Amino acid sequence: MTENTLLFRQVHPSWVQEGRVTSQVFKPTAKDNGRLSVYDGDQITAIESWKHHTITLRFTSAGVLAVTVHECTILDLPVEPAPTPFPAHTVINFNGCTSSQIEKKAKYLKRAAEDRGWLYNKAGEG
Repeated sequence: MTENTLLFRQVHPSWVQEGRVTSQVFKPTAKDNGRLSVYDGDQITAIESWKHHTITLRFTSAGVLAVTVHECTILDLPVEPAPTPFPAHTVINFNGCTSSQIEKKAKYLKRAAEDRGWLYNKAGEG
């Protein structure tokens, strides 16, 4: 991965409210153990990541947004390959952040992803 590597994040439909994505999309939940799952854009395309997530893993996704490794690095969020359970699996590590820091960093990443726009959208917007 390089600074410009895109990290694809699947957007659960519940994270889209009135046509806008909530910051929850980039905020790890309790089950994530502080490690937010993304796909390494050097290994897979946005649409292929969506197909993997929805067809292979059988999860729900309204589409794909992305941030870069650099956008994580400037927030002191390490990006780490995590090839189990699949080769392109990568995590953004929020461990060591307070709840307040997680909230702020998630909002920053959401804005960066929104500025980039949908890389794939089930509704055909990307």
